[in-house]
Amino acid sequence: MESEMNEQRRRVVLAGLATIPLRTIAAMADADNPSKITFTVEAKPEAVTLDVTRTALIVIDMQNDFGSKGGMFDLAGIDISGIKKAIAPTARALAAARDAGIKVIYLKMAYRPDLSDLGALDSVNRVRHLHMNVGKTVRAPDGRESRILIRDTWNTDIVSDLQPKAEDIVMYKTRFSGFYKTELDATLNRLAVRHLIITGCTTSICVESTVRDAMFRDYLPILLADCMSEPIGQGLARSNHEATLLSTEVLLGWVSSSDQFIVGLSRSERSSHA
Repeated sequence: MESEMNEQRRRVVLAGLATIPLRTIAAMADADNPSKITFTVEAKPEAVTLDVTRTALIVIDMQNDFGSKGGMFDLAGIDISGIKKAIAPTARALAAARDAGIKVIYLKMAYRPDLSDLGALDSVNRVRHLHMNVGKTVRAPDGRESRILIRDTWNTDIVSDLQPKAEDIVMYKTRFSGFYKTELDATLNRLAVRHLIITGCTTSICVESTVRDAMFRDYLPILLADCMSEPIGQGLARSNHEATLLSTEVLLGWVSSSDQFIVGLSRSERSSHA
């Protein structure tokens, strides 16, 4: 009888939590912070309130190999116009985040010169990237020798209009997810970050992989839809970009825009629970 009553109580509690908006649950979790600067971002499925000190803006793979003429995508004949279009709104979001004191973290897809971190000989990661000529020696637009998707080369530099500042954090990754064998999780924990403002490319691959891993670790991701792009299915009625945004809106987090993020920051306020 007692076990049945406990099960009933559990169901009542779970049913109650299901009716509480996600932003309310996040606010409850942050209630131990006696004084904080908060801002609210209009988003789908609902507006969400964030604590500036517990928020980071993540820039995923906005590097020359994906977004610049002469990079890997461009050399492969892949349309990079969408990625280039995402640069300007991303720059505005970065400027607003830095002005507000929000930490900025860059992720860059890149491998060691000997490709020792590319994966096993028959791994999907190695085989598919070799098809894209990872490691191939090329000439950067300025004439310098460079290599596709190799660390510390022009190809894996961040595009010129989104260059990191001295106070930003930059880290390499070797798989689509920014959490795989990187210091991202440890860094976010050290900074006590919970909300992640997500920008970058490509939407359905590296962005979505990182968002899913973030959600699995109980981070709260917000995608800025105009600050990312996806060449797969571009121009179709529903592209992979749109599919990722829908998945995020329904199950993985929130979807917003650079304008809504910037407006929210401009209306930030100091609150106190004392």
